[in-house]
Amino acid sequence: MKKLVIAAALTAAASTAYAGNLEEPVVEAPVVVEETQGSSQGIILPLILLVVVAAAVAAG
Repeated sequence: MKKLVIAAALTAAASTAYAGNLEEPVVEAPVVVEETQGSSQGIILPLILLVVVAAAVAAG
């Protein structure tokens, strides 16, 4: 009976000790956060085009 208990304990210890496999671990790419520009940066070009079109209409 004592040998059975020791064998069961060794079997339980051996089964929990093996937790790996032969495959390479999956490493996810790091997340890159880009800083956004101010909201006024994207409106300059449309305003310049609007001024140019308004000047062309006024001159014509």
